[in-house]
Amino acid sequence: MTDLGLAADLSATTERHLECIGQADEYGAIDLLLGLLDEGVPAERLLLEVVAPAQRRVGDLWAANEWSVAREHGATAVSERAVAAVAAKVRTSPKDGRVTVACSDGEYHQLPTRLLAEVLRLRGWQVDFLGASVPGFHLVTHLHQTGPDAVALGCALPTRLPRAHATITACQAVGVPVLAGGLGFGAGGRFARKLGADGWAPTADAAADLLQAGLLPSFPAPLETLPHLADARYAQLVKGRAGQLSRTMRALTAAYPPMASYSDQQLESTADDLGHIVDFLAAALYVDDVPLFTDFISWTCEVLRVRGVPSASVVLGLCLLRDELHDLPRARDILAEGIETARSAQ
Repeated sequence: MTDLGLAADLSATTERHLECIGQADEYGAIDLLLGLLDEGVPAERLLLEVVAPAQRRVGDLWAANEWSVAREHGATAVSERAVAAVAAKVRTSPKDGRVTVACSDGEYHQLPTRLLAEVLRLRGWQVDFLGASVPGFHLVTHLHQTGPDAVALGCALPTRLPRAHATITACQAVGVPVLAGGLGFGAGGRFARKLGADGWAPTADAAADLLQAGLLPSFPAPLETLPHLADARYAQLVKGRAGQLSRTMRALTAAYPPMASYSDQQLESTADDLGHIVDFLAAALYVDDVPLFTDFISWTCEVLRVRGVPSASVVLGLCLLRDELHDLPRARDILAEGIETARSAQ
């Protein structure tokens, strides 16, 4: 079979895998992948060209309100089981060195990081996969006990960047370089570089290539790390989060008439949305990056639109939050940009 033909088959396989995981059909998903393994399809291609793109489609389907949170969680769980089945069937002997793979503290989207761990194993690395949300202190203890050549740190959400920064610094302090990966580190790894990571890779195979080539560090050391944090505004925002959310939620309830008929579930979802807005605002403050926040606002407006919630409610919520943060000028400036972004979505 030609490589082009095999690629076409894998594209069709991705759709079949998506169908299986969408129905929580664990046996079907596993049998599909293991059957292709038996036919000679490389395990790495199955992980990166079937499981990974199917999982991205899961996120898209949730955002489009076509799949529920429960269905998305079920699909992810089945994908994780399928990856485990492939890993159990294809075993390699370590020959290249040792890598610790972990999600940053507070990061629970572990499947992309698990895919990286399995690709590294397939390439001949001894891998310690520590899973989701690994506190920096415990990660450093593990490094002392095992002495790996590098840490591969996954971060899917920018809201985890402050903790990721602490982990990067702690790992480097004990002499272990950090390779960052995941959407949370921004396009081109711009936040990974700003936070002082030794390198960044956009995909699992690119990360494996970088490690195999011995190209850490691949980023130059930053001249000055996050000098804007000296004004303590980020810490002030995080410390006051609970009160800010409570007061903004009360003000929004009074100012937005449709909320008078909201169910308890709708009110809880609105509070969650406000919480996410504050968390992304805090992350934007931390890395001093306005597009981090405005991109999230654009995404939020689109997600709410398909759920029947007008972006006018986002504009109002942002305005009320800006009024609440009268002592935080940098945060207010970022919120002003977010307000304009939300208005343009109307």
